[in-house]
Amino acid sequence: MTEFAQQRHQPATPLERPRELIVACPPMRSNVNLSRIARAAGCFGVRRMICCGTAKLIGKIARDSTESLLIEVHRTLPPVLARLKQEGYVLIGLEQTNDSRSIHDFAFARRTVLVIGNERLGIEPEVLRMLDQTVEIPVYGTPDSHNAATAAAIGIYEYCRQFPAG
Repeated sequence: MTEFAQQRHQPATPLERPRELIVACPPMRSNVNLSRIARAAGCFGVRRMICCGTAKLIGKIARDSTESLLIEVHRTLPPVLARLKQEGYVLIGLEQTNDSRSIHDFAFARRTVLVIGNERLGIEPEVLRMLDQTVEIPVYGTPDSHNAATAAAIGIYEYCRQFPAG
């Protein structure tokens, strides 16, 4: 029988190149969710996160993510997304829509902005119209959708699974 010894908090696995994923969040209802998204982004080696409104990270939740994660705070997403699209990023919304594709068979572009929806309202219509594609995470029980922070972590994970070296 194999005996496993727990190893906690090993050093981060180095990436061959910086991740070209940007996580973009609208004004969120909960700074707890925003902080959880920042922590997940930091753990996955994401280097840039765009937040809107009165975004404030809670240090005990976001932990050390702010050491390597550039947090930009803007009033609204549309002008920032328009600029990123001009810079060659593909805008992908994590949202259930009539045209969304399952995350299980979606191929992310390396230069992607992953747009997260507000906890109650999802992605606002003005932003939905700007997106290149929407991707959804299948739900097999109730409630009908994942928490915004959980969905963001799943979306970031899938991007990183497709580009494991950065």
